[in-house]
Amino acid sequence: MSKVKTLKNLYTKNRGLNTFLLGLLLSALFIVPVIIEQGGIFFYYGDFNAQEIPFYQLVHDEILRGNTNWTVLTDIGTPTISSYLFYLIGSPFFHITLLFPSEAVPYLMGPLFILKFACASLTAYLYIKRYVRNPNYAVIGGLLYAFSGFSIYNIFFFHFHEPMIIFPLLLYAVDKFMYEDKRGLLAICVFAACAVNYYFFAGMAVFVAIYWLMLVFTNNYKLTLKRVLLFVFEVVIGFAATAFLVLPTVFFIMGNPRLSSFPNGYDALVYDISQKYAAVISSFFIPPDLPAQPNFAPGADAKWASLGGWLPLVGMTGVIGYLQLRKRDWLKKLILLLALFAFVPILNSTFQLLNSSIFYARWYYMFTLILDLATVKALEDKKTDWSRAFKWSAGITMFIVAFIGLMPNTYEDDNGEEVFKIGLQEFDDRFWIYAAIAMFSLVSFALIIFLFKNKKRAFSAIVLVGVCVISILSSTYIVQTGNTLDADEKEYLRANAVNKTGTIDIDDIDTSRSDFYECPDNLGMYWQIQSINTFHSVVTTGIMDFYNSIGITRDVASRPEVDNYGIRGLLSCKYLFDAEYDDDDEEYCFIDEDKKTRMPGWKYIKTINECKVYENEHYIPMGFTFDSFISKYELSELDSRYKTEALLKSMVLSYKDLLKYSDITGYTKSDIAELRRDQKNGTNEFDSKTTDYRYGNDAYFSDCEKLASNSCDSFEYTGKGFRATFNNKGGDNLLFFSVPYDKGWSAYVNSKKVDIVKADFGLMAVKVDGKTKSDIEFVYEPVGFRTGIIISSACAIIFAMYLLILIIAKSRYAKAQGTNRGKK
Repeated sequence: MSKVKTLKNLYTKNRGLNTFLLGLLLSALFIVPVIIEQGGIFFYYGDFNAQEIPFYQLVHDEILRGNTNWTVLTDIGTPTISSYLFYLIGSPFFHITLLFPSEAVPYLMGPLFILKFACASLTAYLYIKRYVRNPNYAVIGGLLYAFSGFSIYNIFFFHFHEPMIIFPLLLYAVDKFMYEDKRGLLAICVFAACAVNYYFFAGMAVFVAIYWLMLVFTNNYKLTLKRVLLFVFEVVIGFAATAFLVLPTVFFIMGNPRLSSFPNGYDALVYDISQKYAAVISSFFIPPDLPAQPNFAPGADAKWASLGGWLPLVGMTGVIGYLQLRKRDWLKKLILLLALFAFVPILNSTFQLLNSSIFYARWYYMFTLILDLATVKALEDKKTDWSRAFKWSAGITMFIVAFIGLMPNTYEDDNGEEVFKIGLQEFDDRFWIYAAIAMFSLVSFALIIFLFKNKKRAFSAIVLVGVCVISILSSTYIVQTGNTLDADEKEYLRANAVNKTGTIDIDDIDTSRSDFYECPDNLGMYWQIQSINTFHSVVTTGIMDFYNSIGITRDVASRPEVDNYGIRGLLSCKYLFDAEYDDDDEEYCFIDEDKKTRMPGWKYIKTINECKVYENEHYIPMGFTFDSFISKYELSELDSRYKTEALLKSMVLSYKDLLKYSDITGYTKSDIAELRRDQKNGTNEFDSKTTDYRYGNDAYFSDCEKLASNSCDSFEYTGKGFRATFNNKGGDNLLFFSVPYDKGWSAYVNSKKVDIVKADFGLMAVKVDGKTKSDIEFVYEPVGFRTGIIISSACAIIFAMYLLILIIAKSRYAKAQGTNRGKK
């Protein structure tokens, strides 16, 4: 009996720790089996396998190698920190991996996930405990948040859980500032939130503003000018202190086409696809769909929207119960306001700076925390009418299930034949299992309420057990369902990709680029070799500009089709890998039905890691000169089919650079004037050399050989950029490098700083003198980095002074209080 009492006291005194440990245990129960099944590595499917694992290992190794400014192992080159700040650079979990060798990193992904769930449980507990009398309910709230639909859905996106962890701490700091006059913590949490992930921080900033205003206007916080100024000061100083990371990133992402779309017209008020409303509503009443495989609203165009808000066991029952209470407090008003934000496109987009290029619900973790808080408050409130709440919750859930699952549906299959089925769902078995989990949770929760609601001591414990059980069941099903996908690809990655860098026995593989035909995404990253195929959406705008300007879509990945074979020569691509595991399907084989390679000029050389390796017989080394130049407008007038081949015939320059280097390009002011008139009027009167271009295999081979003969004698990457030597046997010329243009580059020719020419829309060139051997060096430093360091350093000093003033003021106040008590 004494042991039971001791354990009870231990639990009571360490609820925060216990919440953390429960989160650790529950997540381990559905993650560890996958780790064991997958041979020690937590594989999932889709983006997780293609991005999260190779990104972590690649950046881990690049940082330890000192390549913090620029990496050549992502696409055709991109800034390291700015490209990966969204994914991992600011994550403390990533920095844990720096303590381990490279080979251990893939094996750390699963354990780090378990740790993330535990941390999310703890931070949610810390925030919620202020609002409940019985801290046991805060424990429940912590687990509901950590294992919510949003959290489980986003296992697919490993880096989405850091914002989930920091957000409750941010609200906790806001509450401490507002209700207890605790200073300093808010600035630290703002800094941490922004450093962890700037994209999610933008949403948090909007949410905190709404949260703060709601508390002010509902008279929950006594407003004074001093408090407002101090609040603003801490927010600003915390944000500004991240300048060393964020400022270079802001300059870096400006111009990214994914940031250029804003709500407009009726699309700002009403979603363009009605199924989005069904998707939003069902995400709070039903366990979450799998990313990329939506089931409840397959036509909502929301495959990766992070739609998830379901709370294990309780669903929306507790929220409805709280909303039905008669009191009109800030929390109820905030929930209704956030629901409005979820249903109005322009309001939804405010959490991502009004960007509406794609529908996202990636702020729902914030909404989920508020719904979680309402749920635990309803659990604690004796006035909650659970019977009424259950009727509404069960009614809405059953309506969703019946409406989607039993609706007659006629559609055309892939063969154009009309098919009739019952149900609007994409996957029948999965749909009904989701429905069963939701209904089982409702029934279980109803039984707990009915049997234990009046047993004060037992009730919270039974609810906690119920939350744990349903969390394990629902999470296990969802994770295991995802685990069954992409089985062949996972088997290939496990056997041939992870820690197989040293098996690529090609002498010059580190100094040349490779192509990947229908291979697993980012296989080159796993092997840490240069690749022109990259699934990575946050790359330098030079890459975006280059691809999009020649008619090749570049949004989340670089995947030039084989029809654009000319791009391989321009980008100095020497090798091509073709994975054998899908060779049974001709579409996925680099050898076509006529037993020829799908691009001209490639020959098979060997097989490595179950990949057939082909060599480009017309490889052009990095750094070469052209003897012909054309304007951007002239290239734009060509048929898209020929643009990549045309790039091998002439360097493409702006009007400004054609004139600036007219002695090399041959363009005169009158030429440019005529081109401008043509462009404006569409007259095509300028006699462009593009009319003489010849295309086809023979022309392509000839162009490649010509450029290769005018290429650099040597080329190598350095920790700061790259260097090359070029022996110019002709006249003055522009030396072209297929490295993305970025304002952070500086170029030196024979130790003299020279201007960088933006060539081919997003790549680079420099002028080299005729009849001269030139040593060329390019050095990269992120734009805004030095300024960011100065700003961050100044903020650190100001914040330290601020804390010192607070300490002195507090000491003097305590001393004065002691003196006054002594006089009394």
